[in-house]
Amino acid sequence: MSDPDDSIVLFRRTPRSLRRGVIRSLAERLRRELARGRSFCCLITTDAELRRLNRRFLGQDRPTDVLSFPAPQPASGRGAGAPSLGEIAISLQRAARQARRFGHSLEEEIGILMLHGLLHLKGMDHASDDGRMARAEARWRRRLGLPAGLTERAEA
Repeated sequence: MSDPDDSIVLFRRTPRSLRRGVIRSLAERLRRELARGRSFCCLITTDAELRRLNRRFLGQDRPTDVLSFPAPQPASGRGAGAPSLGEIAISLQRAARQARRFGHSLEEEIGILMLHGLLHLKGMDHASDDGRMARAEARWRRRLGLPAGLTERAEA
């Protein structure tokens, strides 16, 4: 997936009205700027699939908006030579509800979730990092022109 022409966003059962090009462009920008050229894969799918993934990998039998699955790191050091940061899965239904709730577009909400997931792939954890991820998310959100992010919403 290191070839820039490779798709890093996979769409499963998405409406025709979803502007896929907008999402792909944001993913490519995140790959270049935040991931510093390292690839990641983002699956846009259903609540049911997020629930299955959450149950299988995290032992939580409930759907969620975004899940991150970091790639195994090589023994030689964190990130050295690893071709991919990992994978992100986003629930389209939850993204649509959240977009309506917060008054912005579905594409913007998917961007917020993708950014949040990518920060997790880069090793950040808002549950235990004393605000480091929240600050990074706010910085990147502003840089990308996205509305308030997940960590900011949780604080409100």
